[in-house]
Amino acid sequence: MVLAEEKLGGASPNGFLRTPATDWSSLYRVGGIAALLAAVLTPIAITVFGISPPPYDDGAAEWFELLHDSPLLGLVSLDLLFVIVNVLMIPVMLGLYVALRRLSPAYMTLAIATFFVGLAAFLATNPSIEMLSLSDRYANATSEGERIALLGAGESLLAGFEGTAFHLNYILAQLAGIVIGTVILRGSMFGRTIGWLMIIGNAVGFGLYLPVVGLGMSAFAGVILWVWLVFLARRFFQLSVDPVGRATTRTKEGAR
Repeated sequence: MVLAEEKLGGASPNGFLRTPATDWSSLYRVGGIAALLAAVLTPIAITVFGISPPPYDDGAAEWFELLHDSPLLGLVSLDLLFVIVNVLMIPVMLGLYVALRRLSPAYMTLAIATFFVGLAAFLATNPSIEMLSLSDRYANATSEGERIALLGAGESLLAGFEGTAFHLNYILAQLAGIVIGTVILRGSMFGRTIGWLMIIGNAVGFGLYLPVVGLGMSAFAGVILWVWLVFLARRFFQLSVDPVGRATTRTKEGAR
């Protein structure tokens, strides 16, 4: 027994032998913390957008003015908080993959790959820090030619920010969420509530592309996914303490 415990890594906190599954307990814990932090930052960003709508219909000059007068508000308006939220989603999605990969390896691999392609596009084209730097240079510019050049650079960054990469990230993230939510419903490790919240929240998110009500639908999807993050964080913390015992039993029972 001692040799077996040493080979497998010792006993788990609940008294069972430590198996390879328990090696993921740290990832579940980090995923839970990341989900909670994302749940804190998301409503802050949405509230800021509601109180002071970003100048999406304006050009680089207006963005430079906003960033110069209120750098923090300008950065939030350029989705800096959502950059942080998306980075926080990395351990969350990896935790979901580890927990669900045996239940549906093909769909989970496709979903995670889809999510990370969209994430890479989003992170690569977010212009918040670059626009802040350009706004400082624009404010200190000493010639009209220099200001025109800086405005051109700003317009180029804004085109990428509001263009293909944004929509690619948005659509791929919604699709990945729906697929993962469907896989969650096939087992019982995370429960049906978490699965349905993930499916409904991401499906409603596609309402962004509806005329007139698009932004409202997207905001409503954000509320649903905020609730999902809270429930998911709680479940991750439970799995970090007991990744072998009750969690494994529930998954097996749900697969029958």
